[in-house]
Amino acid sequence: MAQGGSRAYIGSFTAAGGRGILTAARDTETGALGVLGATGDKLPDPSFLAAGPGGDLVYAVSETADGAVAAFRAGPDGLRPQGEPVAVGGSGPTHLCVFARHLLTANYGSGSVSAVSLRPDGTPFARASVLLHEGAGPHPQRQQGPHAHQVVAAPGGRFAVSVDLGTDSVRVCTLGPSGELKLHREVALRPGSGPRHLVFHPTGSHAYVLNELAPTLTVCRWDRETGALQPDLEVPVLPGVPDGEAAASGIVVSPDGRFLWTATRGEDVVSVFALDPAGAAPALVGAVACGGRWPRDLALAPGGRHLYVANERSGDVTWFTLDADTGVPRHEGAVSAPAASCVIFV
Repeated sequence: MAQGGSRAYIGSFTAAGGRGILTAARDTETGALGVLGATGDKLPDPSFLAAGPGGDLVYAVSETADGAVAAFRAGPDGLRPQGEPVAVGGSGPTHLCVFARHLLTANYGSGSVSAVSLRPDGTPFARASVLLHEGAGPHPQRQQGPHAHQVVAAPGGRFAVSVDLGTDSVRVCTLGPSGELKLHREVALRPGSGPRHLVFHPTGSHAYVLNELAPTLTVCRWDRETGALQPDLEVPVLPGVPDGEAAASGIVVSPDGRFLWTATRGEDVVSVFALDPAGAAPALVGAVACGGRWPRDLALAPGGRHLYVANERSGDVTWFTLDADTGVPRHEGAVSAPAASCVIFV
């Protein structure tokens, strides 16, 4: 398998014309991508991907009504399925992560988080538990009930954090020895903000929650020992007043903690924030065109020199070189990726 992040894997929506999971070669100097192959119809709607801990597995959700997860093993000629998909016990899984020898999925349709057990070789084999979210928000269409949109492992390794767009909240969870998900605490954000994704500062001291419905960024303090998440500040992600279709989507932070980038669909831009040394006060530098339409996800290549945007409606992945002094992206190129939804590097 290629090393050093010289392989990219691109998720897509097969129901909208996607080719499954694309495997692409990455030029580590220029950032350019070249598609090598695709999984096709082996798994419907593999909209979000995660790398396995051993470096040769790629996990994917199947964002369908009967949600599932699947594993693929990477080889020189692309990805090979490893066993059958495993049902997650929730609908519309939109995100997944590896946590404590399990795969966790955020199930948007059913408003839940699932834990799926992993074999010693890293392949999933059984659903261990499902944690149902409860609540609603003020938005009449988008917040009639819970909609878990993301789940990530928090710094420190003790807690997992799920972000729920429907309930305007972030949940901190633990995972028992047999895979039992338990709610540790729930943190309320501003009603109607619609939190979608979060990232942690490299120091682990702060988390940044990207709010889809606002669109804004909420800065929170994080205590890795107690699992306390404390919202401190909410700032806009756009330099002007957004139109009615603006919907924030992807968020990444630089490995050195100096910059943060967000994507906003409708406006079709990538916004740049400069971070202070403590990571407590993001300052909006500006925004640049994403190079496509409807940017669903952002990804940084290993090393942090290149930024990638999965543009769902224009069906491509664009890449940018990042200015080392300002963090401002410079558009370099694009590769065709129908119904693109996410990018990861292995």
